[in-house]
Amino acid sequence: MDKNTNLIIITGLSGAGKSTALKALEDLGYFCVDNLPPALIPKFIELCSQTKEPLDKIAIVVDIRGGEFFQDISKAVEELREAGIKPTVLFLEADEETLVKRYKFTRRRHPLSAQSSVLESIRDEREMLKEIRDKAHVIIDTTTLSSAELKKRIIEIISSSVKVEQLIINIITFGFKHGLPVDADLVFDVRFLPNPYYIENLRQDSGLDEAVARYVLDSPITQTFLEYSKEFLDFLIPNFIEEGKTSLTIAIGCTGGRHRSVVIGEAIRKHLESKGYKVILEHRDIDLGEKGDDEE
Repeated sequence: MDKNTNLIIITGLSGAGKSTALKALEDLGYFCVDNLPPALIPKFIELCSQTKEPLDKIAIVVDIRGGEFFQDISKAVEELREAGIKPTVLFLEADEETLVKRYKFTRRRHPLSAQSSVLESIRDEREMLKEIRDKAHVIIDTTTLSSAELKKRIIEIISSSVKVEQLIINIITFGFKHGLPVDADLVFDVRFLPNPYYIENLRQDSGLDEAVARYVLDSPITQTFLEYSKEFLDFLIPNFIEEGKTSLTIAIGCTGGRHRSVVIGEAIRKHLESKGYKVILEHRDIDLGEKGDDEE
């Protein structure tokens, strides 16, 4: 096998967007294969390296459609690593309500729904995927993402040329009124910081506007919070890397997700990038609801 092969294995919950992810990778020049039994992946990669023009960018979707063969996925990943190939495992998921709605909209059957409801099938599948989810390098929650937004996120992550061994830090800013990000490893609650909503000429702006940012950042309590937060992350992240963690999701929340969380998210991103980390920032709720709905 060619150790320089860039292999991405896409897996996750049915209905979470694996087909969209595969199309995004195809646009990036990957040779894409859908629903390949995991046990065949090592042999397939070996064959790809023996062609007249070896394929060095390959993306494969693996999911429960493979039936009993799906159970071989962890074994296949380990076999690839022993051969010197380090695949990136991309795991897609969404909350139960969203997945049920997607199935109703498309009128398609869940792969496990022969003898159970869609909801029960989703829960069974989530349980089946626990082991591979724990080994994933990148986990994306597609609950609030459109197909276009998911495609953009995939392209951002993959085209960054980040090696598998390097930690990818995802920062998600959000509003507590819209719900916590389900894939968060760390959650920072910044609702105690000065709220621009109560300043009339700032209410309609967002945390991306300079005046709002200055209002939040100029507060002594914000400066103290950022100082401690940066020290905390500077201690924590190297230890995560030492333990082999390859993906970290930091969620930063205020009331509506438009003002304070956005400002702090931008500040934390800037700090982490200055340390050499790859950071992907998403302002999840910045445009939800009416402008200025950050009122407590």
